[in-house]
Amino acid sequence: MMEASEFEARKQELMEECTITPEVFVRLMPRLERFMVPFVGRLARKEQIEHARTFVRGLLSDLEHKNAESIAYLFGQERMPLQHFLGVSCWDDKPLRDELVSQVGKQLGEVDGVIVFDPSAFPKSGCDSVGVARQWCGRLGKVDNCQVGIFMGYVSSREHALVDMRLYLPKEWTNDRKRREKAGVPKEIRYRTRHELCLEMLAEHGQQLPHQWITGDDEMGRPYWFRRRLDVLDERYLLAVPCNTTVRDLEVDPPAYSGRGRYPKRPWIRVDQLITTLQNHDWTKIDVRDGSKGPLIVEAVKRRVMGRTDKRQEGHEEVFVAIRYKDRDDQRVVKTDYYLSNASGDTALAQFARAAKAEHRIEECIQRAKGKAGLADYEVRTWNGWHHHQTLSLIATWFLVTETRRGKKMDTGNHSSADSGGYRTDHPQSLWMRYSLHRRRCPTEASRTQRTCPSVPLETT
Repeated sequence: MMEASEFEARKQELMEECTITPEVFVRLMPRLERFMVPFVGRLARKEQIEHARTFVRGLLSDLEHKNAESIAYLFGQERMPLQHFLGVSCWDDKPLRDELVSQVGKQLGEVDGVIVFDPSAFPKSGCDSVGVARQWCGRLGKVDNCQVGIFMGYVSSREHALVDMRLYLPKEWTNDRKRREKAGVPKEIRYRTRHELCLEMLAEHGQQLPHQWITGDDEMGRPYWFRRRLDVLDERYLLAVPCNTTVRDLEVDPPAYSGRGRYPKRPWIRVDQLITTLQNHDWTKIDVRDGSKGPLIVEAVKRRVMGRTDKRQEGHEEVFVAIRYKDRDDQRVVKTDYYLSNASGDTALAQFARAAKAEHRIEECIQRAKGKAGLADYEVRTWNGWHHHQTLSLIATWFLVTETRRGKKMDTGNHSSADSGGYRTDHPQSLWMRYSLHRRRCPTEASRTQRTCPSVPLETT
């Protein structure tokens, strides 16, 4: 057991490693200027370029509220020019996001990458901000007044980043001409579901982001038509589904034929009820690192099933995957996640587990953008203002990602890390990354009494 003196000495060493010297920031600012060059190169006017640089610097600062007014005062500027640039000026933000997607694809791209879609709500008190309505707000855990953005993220073993977003415009907005005009919503914008917005981003950026999986939470996986559309597009998906989703288990025998009429079909069964019919030996243990709230055991199971369409008819064949988390001490199940996939039935459980945990990475992306780059700190009400702020925030967050990756390099030379680890969310290279995965597959002949997959670096979010 470590003596108190040894503990204090080690603690002092760690504290010294966390000390930030002024030289760190001296080296940081020139890198930020170089980082911004390809983005501001998409802007037409000199003052727009300067405002974009100023705003991103402000988003990366330690301001408590990273809105245009606070950022302008931070740099000793008048607030009106920066507020006009952000909320009124008609500069096109799409080319900047295109540049972001291109950089993420080149720097993080891997053949087995994962594209993740996730909605995120921004609570609002008024009714004039574009897209605000009473709708489900995950941040508050209830239906409330908020705006909802649909975010597209990219995950690979190298890192994870947000690459694009869309503002969800409820029907009450698309049908209100006066409200649209006041918020500056373009005339060509029509009502589109959240899933249609995802498909739009996928069509626009899918080719630039090498990927093997499409993932999303249970809001994304709930409608059958969305899963079917991805299947038609030849995209391999693993989408979370609600516990009351019904399927037909194709790995059980159908009811006996009575000799008259049609042959009976397997009954529809809820996925949470399906797992209660399984035996302990049906589950495969996946060796994982301890979770953030304590040691966990992760077990997974897969079954061939028939999906159910929105019209209560049989759909295409899918693979049902359940992942449950158990407390390592008392073996109590603390959480169970349910997924449906169009992958082949012989896909290794380790691959499903990797894709499932990558789905949670976008939550980390959004938390990082909100906590470190002011994603939710905007005070704009217009369509242009919302998209301008979100775009610049995604760019600022990407800068943090590039600096974090710089800090992971074994030999940085003259390109040493600009941070002390204050906003690093990952571990040193000597440790397994949570979603990097050895290319080993589960043994084909595993004991039914103790089935174990290779160690997969999973962790609860």
